[in-house]
Amino acid sequence: MKEMKLFSLTTSFAENKDLARDLRINEIAPALKNGKDVILDFEGVQAVTQSFIHALLSGLFREQGAVVLDKIKFKNCNENVKKIIEIVVDYMQESIS
Repeated sequence: MKEMKLFSLTTSFAENKDLARDLRINEIAPALKNGKDVILDFEGVQAVTQSFIHALLSGLFREQGAVVLDKIKFKNCNENVKKIIEIVVDYMQESIS
């Protein structure tokens, strides 16, 4: 299992989609390919943008489909962060069906 503490990378506002893309390509995707589950720990992150979450997850959805959500856990999300994740996940599920 690979756990990523996003606050140390983003501070309290996760908005940098280039960082999110790099995390997906260099950290999350390799861990998943090696059979590891991934925990994305949002402790301390107060807000995220849709573009950040989209960049973090979209390529994984395109490659693996919605089943990738069985391998990624979202931890310590406040209500704002949860809502944005839900919006992006719903959008991606609609776009692949």
